[in-house]
Amino acid sequence: MTLLSRVSSLRRLPLLPLAALLFASHTMVGQAPAAATPDHAASYYHYGLAHLYEDLAVNAGRSDYATQAVEQYKLALDADPDSRLLQDGLADLYFKIGRIREAVTTAQEQVKKYPDDIEAHTLLGKVYLRSLGDMQNAQSSQMLQLAIGEYEKLAALKPGDVETRLLLGQLYGLNHDSAKAEAEFKAAQKIDANSEEVVLNMARLYGEQGDYKRAVDTLEAVPVDDRTARIEYALGASYDQLKKAKEAIAAYRRSIDLEPENLDAERGLANALLADGQLDEALKSLTDIVTAEPQDAQSQIHISEIQRRQGHYEDALATLEKAKPLAQDSLELSYNEALIYDSLGRYDEAIGVLNTLVTGSTHADGKYSDPEKANRAIFLDRLATIYREQNKTSEAVATYKLITELGGDYAKSGYQGEVDAYRDAHQWKDATAIAAEAAKALPKDHSIQLMYAGQLADTGQVDQGLTLAKAQLSKSGDASEDREVHLALAQIYTRLKRWNEAAAELKSAEALATKPEEKLYVYFLRGTLADRQKQYDEAEAEFRKALEIDPQNATILNYLGYMLADRGVRLPEALTMIRKAVELDPQNYAYLDSLGWVYFKSGQYGLAEENIRKANERNSGDPTIHDHLGEVYEKTGKLKLAVAQWERSMTEYAHSLPADADPGDVAKVQHKLENARVKLSKVSTTLGK
Repeated sequence: MTLLSRVSSLRRLPLLPLAALLFASHTMVGQAPAAATPDHAASYYHYGLAHLYEDLAVNAGRSDYATQAVEQYKLALDADPDSRLLQDGLADLYFKIGRIREAVTTAQEQVKKYPDDIEAHTLLGKVYLRSLGDMQNAQSSQMLQLAIGEYEKLAALKPGDVETRLLLGQLYGLNHDSAKAEAEFKAAQKIDANSEEVVLNMARLYGEQGDYKRAVDTLEAVPVDDRTARIEYALGASYDQLKKAKEAIAAYRRSIDLEPENLDAERGLANALLADGQLDEALKSLTDIVTAEPQDAQSQIHISEIQRRQGHYEDALATLEKAKPLAQDSLELSYNEALIYDSLGRYDEAIGVLNTLVTGSTHADGKYSDPEKANRAIFLDRLATIYREQNKTSEAVATYKLITELGGDYAKSGYQGEVDAYRDAHQWKDATAIAAEAAKALPKDHSIQLMYAGQLADTGQVDQGLTLAKAQLSKSGDASEDREVHLALAQIYTRLKRWNEAAAELKSAEALATKPEEKLYVYFLRGTLADRQKQYDEAEAEFRKALEIDPQNATILNYLGYMLADRGVRLPEALTMIRKAVELDPQNYAYLDSLGWVYFKSGQYGLAEENIRKANERNSGDPTIHDHLGEVYEKTGKLKLAVAQWERSMTEYAHSLPADADPGDVAKVQHKLENARVKLSKVSTTLGK
């Protein structure tokens, strides 16, 4: 946000000449006129005419009146050359009628003669401030310094003026001098502790520094009964940045209660409800916004997102069609359209939309701004995911390589995607080769080294993997990085069924976790460790601790829901959790399989088949999904189809990593397959008779 956007009154000022003109005038200060005996009567007469012509010039916009006003001011000054009122009035008139160079020259002459002339300093400050529309060049930067200089003088001349302190604080903020900005805002607060503008400016400064916790503390320090709609809105926005959706919702609702027609607050509420997973409430709020403002394309896009997440795909497409004429170049709209096509299984259309987005975001020189990189990475990642769903491994890998080329953290994401694509296809050697390439390319990146370590351990090179992972501890002096290493080691040990060592690593990771979000992953991994050992009550307790920190965590909701469903306990609760996970990530094959499985356990075989088949379409290499589909087919009397699915499950187990092919699970599928074959044989024999 620019400074001008905060000072709305300045928008009404006339456009200025080039900044260079102002700088020229800055050095053209004339000499003070010789002293003369003032003729107050003549001066007052001409001042009265000047003021009359000034009113006519400003209100009617007529240049002839402006010229006459200037002439009358000059005649008044001839009669009383040392009058501050007349000199300041002439400078202000020049400013109002757009003769900026003369305004600056006149004001500078005045402050040279009278350094304490508040009106002249104010005018110079306004002129310099008005010229800050373009901060892209050196002259504008110099103009900022001139503006700061004038308002520093004004703050000294008017130490008790809140508005001057606030404006000077904003200028310091624009100059990236946070300490001075904060000092001015605090000075303003001492003058008027109840000022809404003071509180909002302090909170905005902390937000610009990324310290949203401090912004919240500043806003919450105002008693609830004294808060305005603007303060509550700013509080909601700050909570949004802290990912505290429920607190944001409450603040936005209080803002709307105070100012019911404020659509910005309504939009903030809708987005917070969406972030909190309250889809029905968010949809109601967004519908109200679109009713009040039918041209709001962004709200229609969010409505479409909700419809997609709720499984109403055709409605979602129809909503986007309404929004298209209003936002023809919207990348978000096109991306959401691709997600809907993906959800419908219309993969070619989804790929077409995403390829258009990727092509449109491609620069021949390979150079991208940070926002361009972020958008491009999102488009490429979804495109690669769809290729993986179609078992097009080479296309997926090629797409991930384009993410890797973006560099930085995107390179890590790209390499991880390549490894995952090869793992999906059970191409273990290729996955290990890419992990090795990544480790060589980014030798100082701990997460990449840990990825390679995990790949080595998974493919039988256990000692090498553990050695590489442990080596990251000695290379790190950072607690957060050490925590990451302990978590990675815990996962490796869990997959190796070395339970005690896994538990020890999680204990070490927990000791380094100071924030709730850091503890969340410890609880989750401890829950998976307990689940793998069939310690279900302990696993559930850990998962619930994690969900207390993040109730909208789809991974944990799915894991706990599936664990309950697989044991056939508390199925309604399991269904609620898994449905929520699917709402949060409708394309996730694992969540769709879990949803199908809880329906199966509940005896709803039609819904079970529908969702497990969707999961199988998105990942045909998962033996568990084939096993589940076999169970559904057997239960519904489709014995041949059941046999085919269990055969496919055994094939996939044969190509799986040892850590992913639990002998007990494999034996169960083998037993079901053999029994089904016997039943099928008996049926065939009976029919033959």
